[in-house]
Amino acid sequence: MRELRELRELRRGPLLALLLAFALAWFGTLEQRRLINPDEGRYAEIPREMVSTGDWLTPRLNGIKYFEKPALQYWATATAFTAFGEHHWTARLWPALTGFLGVLATGLAAAKLFGPQAGLIAAAVLAGSVLWNVIGHVNTLDMGVSFFLAAAVFALCLAQRDDANPGGNSSESRRWQDAAWALLGLAVLSKGLIGLVLPAATVVAYALWQRDWGFIVRIRPLRGVLLLLAITAPWFIAVSLANPEFAHFFFIHEHFERFLTKAHGRYQPIWYFIPVLLVGILPWLGSLLPGLAAGFRHDGGLRFQPQRFLLVWAVLVFVFFSASSSKLASYILPIFPALAALIGLHLAGRVASRRIAWHALPAVVVGGACLLLVPYVTRFASGTVPVVLYEAYQPWLYAAAAALLIGGIAAVRLGRQGRSMAAVVALAFGGFAFGQGFLLGHDSLGSVNSAHDVAATIRSQVPQDAPFFSVDTYDQTLQFYLKRTTTMVAYRDELGFGIDQEPQKFIPDIAGFERAWSAAPVAWALMSPSIWQQMSEKGLPMTEVIRDTRRVIVRKP
Repeated sequence: MRELRELRELRRGPLLALLLAFALAWFGTLEQRRLINPDEGRYAEIPREMVSTGDWLTPRLNGIKYFEKPALQYWATATAFTAFGEHHWTARLWPALTGFLGVLATGLAAAKLFGPQAGLIAAAVLAGSVLWNVIGHVNTLDMGVSFFLAAAVFALCLAQRDDANPGGNSSESRRWQDAAWALLGLAVLSKGLIGLVLPAATVVAYALWQRDWGFIVRIRPLRGVLLLLAITAPWFIAVSLANPEFAHFFFIHEHFERFLTKAHGRYQPIWYFIPVLLVGILPWLGSLLPGLAAGFRHDGGLRFQPQRFLLVWAVLVFVFFSASSSKLASYILPIFPALAALIGLHLAGRVASRRIAWHALPAVVVGGACLLLVPYVTRFASGTVPVVLYEAYQPWLYAAAAALLIGGIAAVRLGRQGRSMAAVVALAFGGFAFGQGFLLGHDSLGSVNSAHDVAATIRSQVPQDAPFFSVDTYDQTLQFYLKRTTTMVAYRDELGFGIDQEPQKFIPDIAGFERAWSAAPVAWALMSPSIWQQMSEKGLPMTEVIRDTRRVIVRKP
């Protein structure tokens, strides 16, 4: 009864105050860090070029066609740039906004599915989870697609509730079904066919487990696919008409070849996502297995079992990406809202106070261990990343570890006092502060991980009509900070496909660069220190303007 009283009290002023404080903490740090290579620079530069050129149909990176992903996030970021200017916070606004909405959607859905207390706990779990927190503040595409997928899965669950769908065709159920299909369309526009393939596989797997073949019919697939196509097809058709090479590259190379081959150089062992999950779910590590176990529950009074559907979703997505030949840590992010809802289901109820005290202990252990390990971080120093930068990072890491430790200790004490909701909030705060400390402190390494500083030094000196070459290297953040593109020299990598379509924008070798450099009355170039040494030995007319451990900027004297 005490937990119910706490929940009633939080429904009014305190809950609104907590939500406002969370919003300020979530959005308040977006401007504080330099954009880092490679993703943040890439996904800021593509929208910048859309605004600069006025072409919002064909994505371009450094002036070259770039078809690896659909355009929804590019459009959202370009809109933010147009409305508010090109800043760090506008470049990160879309992942931050979708991450924040993901927390709200998880709380609201879990409350409707499992009760108000479970909803509040689920929102706190997701807000405090390290991986959700960190990716929500980094400019990548993974948070946007994760939000739309998670929201679609929740909408599908809400449509199938017995109270929302008593006769199988209520107006409330139809609204939730349509919302689910629309969200899947936005997921496809965010990152491609996984926005449809993974949910479809989950529906089939759930129907097999429950032997409920009528479930496939109840999601109204024909109407849903038509709605999804109405959202996605216009851009796919338009970009294919403007770029005939798009369809094969996007649908075959970027989906089937990425999954089945090691062509993208992101191969990891099959167990790769296990440690990613264990670290990413912090500070809720102690609740992970019990939360998964809660997904096996069966309510004999209900036709649809939402906890089982969420469990199938989480397991299927985890297995799918584990089997893939291309892996990045953020790929399993879409399962975190479902895991948060299942943990909320497990922790809610009469014995939540006893559970949360024990479940907070891993956060105490990990926080204390991190405090002991921080002094050793300087061992990662190298000629490229000097030890002084890691020393500047250490205070942030100490603060992050201390926040996790204190949050865990507070949660244990509050749980033992029977104040389970307060314990959940304390543990969520510790996890959130842990992730933010790690992320904000990472800007201590920004001088080598970002071209911000060198670009700020030279931007006013570089004439807009002067050629600027990237010689045998590519810095993803330089173009965004210079507000211009560069000419690639002897470097293809992810730009290779676009270069093949527009080879006139590319110089294939150093000899070609030397001729272009000699012919230009004014020219600038980015190169590595080793290439600069080679150019100096050849006597090519160059003057060093600025350098750091990774890059040298030169101009023609």
